[in-house]
Order: sequence, then C-alpha cells, then structure tokens
Amino acid sequence: MTPTPQHHALVRLDGKDYHFPVMVGTENEKAIDIRTLRQETGYITFDEGLGDTGSCTSSITFIDGEAGILRYRGYPIEQLAEKSSFVEATYLVIYGDLPTVEQRKRFSQMLTKHARLHEGMTKFLGEFPSASHPMAVLSSGVNSLSAYYPYLATNNHQRDLEHFDEAAAIAISKVRTIAAHSYRVSRGLPLNYPRPDFGYCENFLHLMFSEPYNEFVPTPEVAQALNLFLLLHADHEQNCSTSTVRMVASSGANLFTSIAAGVNALWGPLHGGANMSVIEMLKSIHAEGDDGTKFIAAARSGIGEQRLMGFGHRVYKHYDPRAKIIKASFYKALASLRIKDDPLLNIAMKLEEVALRDDYFLSRKLYPNVDFYSGLIMRAVGIPENMFTVMFAIGRMPGWVAQWHEVAANPKLKLYRPRQIYQGSPVRDYVPIEQRG
Repeated sequence: MTPTPQHHALVRLDGKDYHFPVMVGTENEKAIDIRTLRQETGYITFDEGLGDTGSCTSSITFIDGEAGILRYRGYPIEQLAEKSSFVEATYLVIYGDLPTVEQRKRFSQMLTKHARLHEGMTKFLGEFPSASHPMAVLSSGVNSLSAYYPYLATNNHQRDLEHFDEAAAIAISKVRTIAAHSYRVSRGLPLNYPRPDFGYCENFLHLMFSEPYNEFVPTPEVAQALNLFLLLHADHEQNCSTSTVRMVASSGANLFTSIAAGVNALWGPLHGGANMSVIEMLKSIHAEGDDGTKFIAAARSGIGEQRLMGFGHRVYKHYDPRAKIIKASFYKALASLRIKDDPLLNIAMKLEEVALRDDYFLSRKLYPNVDFYSGLIMRAVGIPENMFTVMFAIGRMPGWVAQWHEVAANPKLKLYRPRQIYQGSPVRDYVPIEQRG
C-alpha cells in the first residue's frame, strides 16, 4: 500500500485546511494517511476498538468481508483448501510463495527435527498442576522457548532474523507438542513422544491420545478434517491476537515472546473462545430438554437472552467462506467415526437446517460460521472443550510467525504507541491524610 500523490483528503480543523495523502492497496482499499496529523494540527483521531484504523501495511492476508473473500498471499482459500495442506500453507504464509518440491521436503524435515521437546522443558510442563488451563500451559511453554533457544531470542531483530528459519520451524513444530503435553498433564497421563514417520496432524493426534500398547491412529477423514481446520485458521488479518503479536514485536521482542503474547490474547473469550461457546450453547439447549425448537422460537421472538453462537461473523457479512469449506469435511469425519446418536449433534444439525432456510436468519445473514463446524469436529474427535482455543492457537501460529517477521524486517520499524483521550480529574493538589474526608 503506497500513497498516491494525486489523491488526498481535505480536513478542516479550527478554520484551517489540511491535506493528507490517500493510500490505495492492492485490492483498491483506501486509507487516509494521518501519520502527520498530530504534528500538523495538534489533533488525534478517536477510534475505540480500532475498527476503522489501519495500524500497518501487510502482504500476508486479504479479506473482503462483504464479498466473503479470504486469500493467503493472493491465493483464494478455496483453492488452498482443495489442493494444499496445512504444512504447505504454513510455508506460503510465512515465506510468501508456495514451496517447490525441495523446499517442501526441507521444511517438513525441519518440522520433524524440532517436534521433540528438551527434556528439561518436558519436566517443566509436567510440573503444572493438573487443574491448569491448557492455554496457561501453552503460553508458558511457548514463552519458555526463549530460554531453551537463547541464540534465537536475542531481542535484536537483525540477529534474530539471521536464524529466522530455525526459529519459525521450532515455533510451528513445538506448539503442537506443547499443546498435546498440556492435555496429558491435565489428565495425569504420561507424555508421548513425536513419531518421525507421522504427518503433522497425525503426529498431534498421536501425542494427544496414544497410550502404551494402544497407539491412536486417526481415520484419514479425521486427519483431513483437522488439517483443514488448521489451514483455515493460519492467518486472518489484523485481529486481536495478531495485532498483539505485532505490537509486542514492535518493541524489539523476539519471536517466541511475541507469539506467546498472541496466545494470551487469543485466550480471551471474545476472541478465541467462539467454537467452545457453540458447544456450551448446545449443552444448555439439551439441559433444558429442548431439541432446538424452543431455542429457535425464542431467538426469533427476541424473548430472553438466547444468542446463536457460531452463526454470523463480525468480518464476513455474508457466508463465512471457511464454513463452506469445512462443512463437507465435517460430515466426512463424522461418517468415519460412526457416531450413531449424539444429542448435541442432533441439536446442531437442527439449528443448521433452520438457519440455512429460514427468512429470519437469512435476512440477518446469520449463516453458520467456521466456529460452528470446527467446534463440532473437535468434540467428535474427542478434544475437550478447554483445548478448543489451544487448537485455534496451533492453527494461527503460521500467521503470527509471518506477522512477526514483517515487523522485524521493517527497516522503518516504529514502536506501537497509541494515544488516548484523557477523561480523568483535572490537576489538583495533594491533601494530607488527616485532612481527607
């Protein structure tokens, strides 16, 4: 995105005219460049939630929520979902182009090489209380990579970029091992070791569910559903956690510290907990002895506090393109698992059927989104609800790594430092304690 001199925005403040350049992106997105606004006028802009503020330029992901478009490095998500894999999409997101055969092979070898954790780190993770939330363990484990690989985490961007390939592979590979260990720790189970002959997703499921003398081998449909889930979450523009990664990186912080901050931001229920909220909604409906009929009627009438979780999306104003993709994979995974009768699944299918044909939902664009199907997939596979956000973090790791690199490699790097509108007390004098009412 570059300023175009022939375009500018005219702003009148206190009777004086100011001209600010207009920036135009690859897909004709337009932004008013106000980097000199405060310097020239003494004013700042106020945009709570930053929904109308561009904080950076980026070449990683493009979203058009109105048209239901999502692209990684220019490639439509539909093509990547059909023809690619999570590992290949990870390479694309991080390095900017699809890998050659040799690049793909070398990248996979690096992921395999770095899958196992240092024994000291394994012991560290094993010391967490069994009641620990897996996201607490994950963020601590990711941040501790800075201690186990100090030569990759110098907090000097120039030096850290010299070893970026290794650091990126470590982050992508070890996040799944740390995540699986967090699950095993929470259940008091012995930790498993990665298998070099397994693919990325198969290895994760092995680390999660294998037991001595009873190795877990997922069906191809389940492995593909998980692969697709991760691919669809690889990056999603400047959301809360991604912006957090970039903000921390702008301080000069290393890759591991920055992505650990992203994990913590994702943990918030308003960001990474949407697919878990779907299951909680279904449980609530079931607990009331409802098959979904009463819930739908109440949602239509506006009575009570019924809220359709997993329907509609803040960014996508029509159908979430990721939902269309994952839906077919979801049904294939269910068939391979031979799930006969799950009351929550039955309720979910009823909600989906109504939402896709009822004028009330269609007129409000309340289509099932990716969280609706991904929550059901993870429940079917046996991943517990408190691990749902962890799964999101594994999928989002490539984007966080790529976004950190964009910040670290920027020769004009500027520390993120938003302004504020102060609304506290005006200046006042100190009052001795004996005189305070």
